[in-house]
Amino acid sequence: MPYPELMVKPMREELTSLGVEELKTPDEVESFMDQTEGTSMLVINSVCGCAAGMARPAVRLLLEGDALPTRSGTVFAGQDVEATAKARSYMEQVPPSSPSMAIFKDGELAFFLPRHRIEGREAVAIANDLSAAFTQLGAEG
Repeated sequence: MPYPELMVKPMREELTSLGVEELKTPDEVESFMDQTEGTSMLVINSVCGCAAGMARPAVRLLLEGDALPTRSGTVFAGQDVEATAKARSYMEQVPPSSPSMAIFKDGELAFFLPRHRIEGREAVAIANDLSAAFTQLGAEG
């Protein structure tokens, strides 16, 4: 059973306040993923401590930098179950993981940062990993 929406609202807003597009339905995920030109970042958000202390702050740090995605979106694991399942269908080659971040280049999965590479690390180190991936893919802010 999902957490009460009132409880997760601030966790959602931590990303949406940065301009990350919230994807709450499978149709919204599909529409986001249909935009294949450039780079897309898809964040699988969650209520866990590593999402609060590391993943969401890393996204904030990334979006304050120079190497940026063309677009960014987020689904909330355990809350928007169908949207999360649809998002994961675009990255079937990696095991489900939340929180996690996926980077797509021209619609193809190019980089995936699973929970085990988020948990226990500093947000700045995670943001640096994401920034390096975007730089390598030729993304610019």
